[in-house]
Amino acid sequence: MNPSPDQAATVANSAETEQQKSLLHAAVGHWRWIICGLLFFATTFNYIDRQVIGLLEPTLKRELNWSDLDYAHIILMFQFAYAIGYLIMGPMIDRLGTRKGYTVSALIWSFAAMAHAAVRTVTGFSAARFALGFGESGSFPASIKTVAEWFPRKERALATAIFNSGTNLGPIVVPIIIPWITIRYGWQWCFILTGLINLCWIIPWLLIYRPPEDHKSVSPAELAYIRSDPSERPVKIPWASLLPHRQLWAIAIGKFLTDPVWWLFLFWVPDFLHRAHGLSLLELGLPLVVIYVGATVGSLFGGWLSGALLSRGWSCNAARKTAMFVCACGAVPIVMASRVSSLWAAVGILALSTASHQGWSANLFTLSSDMFPRRAVGSVTGVIGTAGACGGMLIAEVTGLLLQKTGSYNLIFAIAAGAYLTALLVIHLIVPRLEPANLDVA
Repeated sequence: MNPSPDQAATVANSAETEQQKSLLHAAVGHWRWIICGLLFFATTFNYIDRQVIGLLEPTLKRELNWSDLDYAHIILMFQFAYAIGYLIMGPMIDRLGTRKGYTVSALIWSFAAMAHAAVRTVTGFSAARFALGFGESGSFPASIKTVAEWFPRKERALATAIFNSGTNLGPIVVPIIIPWITIRYGWQWCFILTGLINLCWIIPWLLIYRPPEDHKSVSPAELAYIRSDPSERPVKIPWASLLPHRQLWAIAIGKFLTDPVWWLFLFWVPDFLHRAHGLSLLELGLPLVVIYVGATVGSLFGGWLSGALLSRGWSCNAARKTAMFVCACGAVPIVMASRVSSLWAAVGILALSTASHQGWSANLFTLSSDMFPRRAVGSVTGVIGTAGACGGMLIAEVTGLLLQKTGSYNLIFAIAAGAYLTALLVIHLIVPRLEPANLDVA
């Protein structure tokens, strides 16, 4: 049956509209994506810096005569600084502006990374890790603020996903380059070179970054596109107005219980592979790459799953919690990682666990925007980030103590296996329906 003239006209108009949209999008410009690329590289370098010590841990313990508890104390200082840094760096970046604020943050963590090469004692490494954690705590608030300045609301999730993928690329790069540098030049140069790379990043950041309104290369069309959202009345959200809300406590407790598992992966998995399977520094590369590729896949899967359920008509509550439940179940097999005799069976279990964590984390962060207005998400992120870092402090000490006493990861991985289901139960008990928080802000 041939289409009627009206139907044909409708199809033609629709095709013409889509073509116009495509041409308009092409004419808008691309500078915002260049800025997003800078954020991606900064995040990658950030995670390279923080994971170097994890890969070098067997070498440093042997050369500097550290105990398991010594290493735990050093890691704890990073977590402590990261926790308090969240509370300080965010307001500092707001005062200085994104360009200057991110520069200050990157300068601190760059020189702190290089300072590791100049120290030998546990106290010296603790001081260097403290400075590194404090500087790196500014990365995420600065990146989120940059995305808010440079992207319309409909593109912010994609831009955030792009720069945040550096958290997975960094741990993949480290086991590829660090063993070669260590064998050829010594472990000190691992810290020096990674710090220098950060300093090199600052140069294009200062040359390229300006607010969109002040950027000479941004076209009027792209600026209009960036500012296409309805303007919002700026409202300051004091922390005191957030703390009484159970929605905040649900997310914060979830972060406190599960973020430590990610820090466990970053700082202790190389030691586990060395201790349980006898891997040398050069042999750690491929297993760690496989483990963190799993994290990348899991992050994409977790975000896709809840979105797919929402598109099928599921409620936000059901979609988010179902996706989190699937990821929580995926983390349970880590209890067997220290009990299997095969290296690649252990690597497969750890890859599944990192994938499950990143899928869980993607949905846990999204709960902030599900239950809080946009103007409060930054403040909520600061509070829950601090909660997660405090959990990281706890796992550092617990891991060191258990290893010192038992020499085994059995109990440590058992704790990690149950963390996600426990957190989901707590979240569901506190917010059974994910109701929006009613912020009474004048």
